[in-house]
Formats: sequence, structure tokens, C-alpha cells
Amino acid sequence: MTFIILLILVALAFEYVNGFHDAANAIATSVATRVLTAKQAVTIAAVFNLLGAMAGTAVATTIASGLVDGNFVTLTTIFCALVAAIAWNLVTWWFGLPSSSSHALIGGLCGSALATAAGNWHVIKWAVTDPVTHKTAGLLYKVVVPMLVSPVCGCVGGFLFMGLMIVMLREVHPAKLNKVFGKAQIGSAAWMSFSHGLNDAQKTMGIIALTLFTGSKSGALDNLPGWLAFLHTPKFEIDFWVKACCAVVMGAGSASGGWRIIKTMGSKLVRLQTTHGFAAQTTAAAVINIASLWGMPLSTTHVISSSIMGVGATKRLSAVRWKMMGRIVTAWVFTLPLTMGVGYSLMWLCMHLGWARL
Repeated sequence: MTFIILLILVALAFEYVNGFHDAANAIATSVATRVLTAKQAVTIAAVFNLLGAMAGTAVATTIASGLVDGNFVTLTTIFCALVAAIAWNLVTWWFGLPSSSSHALIGGLCGSALATAAGNWHVIKWAVTDPVTHKTAGLLYKVVVPMLVSPVCGCVGGFLFMGLMIVMLREVHPAKLNKVFGKAQIGSAAWMSFSHGLNDAQKTMGIIALTLFTGSKSGALDNLPGWLAFLHTPKFEIDFWVKACCAVVMGAGSASGGWRIIKTMGSKLVRLQTTHGFAAQTTAAAVINIASLWGMPLSTTHVISSSIMGVGATKRLSAVRWKMMGRIVTAWVFTLPLTMGVGYSLMWLCMHLGWARL
């Protein structure tokens, strides 16, 4: 019982870190183009992250049941996954690198589950097709393919959308453009924040729901006092209180900023104007929204970074600071394998120290 409460608190800590780590996804371009002050941008990010977090559960279901075999998931497995993800987020935040909180959590979960299963790779649901609905699931379809395709969609979509805007608005005076798209960018920042909450906050919802289901299945939540009876979850489901807690914590994390990454996203990739900021945010928000509806735990960081790159390339290719982009891509590439290794190592250590009985 005590360990389960601790796990929920650790999961919410991850949600908070996720909030300030990924706040740059929604607000960096708005701050860089000076459409919003830092305080205004953070407020919008916090409010709309909270609203997005309350809007669905498809991604949460994927995280909780679509990636690893639940028979090899224990409470300790979940704990090790969360610690691996939080550690990676803090390291990349310290160096100002926009990395994926989603892939950090997924890598940690896969690694710790693999250790729990004594190295049996079948514990990871690589590619699964439902025989009745014929819907595809598993790590390949829900994580790996979107991980490769979504940045391409963001980059190409941003380039085409910005290119179309340039053609349509070429006769409009720059001062009028800045005025109109300065206001429009506030809306695109709100949509981007909503999309971030819709996708990223759900991952922690899935982890908490999985924790309660695993604890109920193992008997750890039997004989609860009446006021804690709501914790007992004999079947997997995401209760309203789980959604509400994750939404509030994600909003609080977003409100605290994450200024190291905001600086990288807002000024070190491309120098942006209001039209560029609007195009990048709108493209990224659309891609993330679609993926969320399909239950894909996307990297919102990958999508907005590539959208900024695509928009910036409409100026000229040299407008993109490719060296900085190379550092970001390196962090992307290593996120899954490194967090998987950390998750595996932590679980292996817990098993050998006799701490993995739960």
C-alpha cells in the first residue's frame, strides 16, 4: 500500500518534470517572436495543457497495455521505468536539449519489463494485430513508425504551409502581417499547448492506471479502508481523479517554465518572425492532435522542432542552425536505447538486492 502511494507520487513527479521540460514545445516560438511575454506564454501553456490532459485516454491505454506484456509488469518494474525517465529528462534539461519525455518513459518501461522477464524479448509487444478489429498495435506501429514519420510530417508540413503563406501573402505589407499573425500566434500557441496536454499528460495517466491495476491484481490493495477504496482497480480503467491529478500537475509543471530549452527552441534553431511562429505551431499541433486520436504516444518535441526547421528552411537552408539541430537529433536517437538500458539496469539491481518482490 505504501509503495503504491509512493509510485503514484513518483509518477506525478515525472508529470511535473515533463511539464516544465516540454513547456518550450508550446511557448518558445511565441516568446521568440515577442508576441507574448514569458509570463503570458507560460500561463497559456499551463491552462491549455490542463484542458488537453482532460480531453482523452487513447494514448494512456497504449502506454499501459499496448507495449509490454502485463504479466511481467510489477510495481517495482513501473518504479524503475519512472526513475529512468525522470533521470533522462533532468539530464537533457540541464544541457538545454529538447528530448522526448514520451520515449524516455517508453524506453524505461520496456527496459525494466525486459529485466523482470529475465531478458526474454517476447515481453515487448513489437508488432501486434487484433484478429477481430485488424487494428495494429505494439512498439513498432505505435512508437517506432511514428517516431520516424512524425518529424518528417512536421518538417515537410511546416515547409509547405509556410511556402503557401508566402505565396498568398506576398503583396501584404510586413507591418500588417506582424499585427495579424501576432494575434493568430496566440491561438496557435494555445492549440499547441492543448495538443501537448492531450498527448503527453496521458502517458502518466496510463502509468498510474497500470500501477493501480497491477497492485489490485497482486492483492496489495486488498482490505483498504473505506476512504481509500477508490484505489482498488480490479480491471484496467482510467478514473476521473487520475485524469484530474495528471492535468493539474502537468499544468503546474508548464507554469514553472523550462527556460533552458525555451532558449534553444526559440532562438538557437531559427530566427523566427510571427508568420513563422504561427506556421510552425499550427503544423505541429495538427500532427500531434491526429496522432493522439490514434493512440500514438508521439514525441511532441520531435514534431515542433522539425516544424520549426521546415518553416525556417523557407527562408533559405542556411537559416537553420544545422549544428544545433544535429545535437537535438543525437538526443532523439539515444533516448530510447539509453533509457531502456537504465530501466533494465535499475530493475536488475532491484532483483539482485531482493527489492523486486512487489
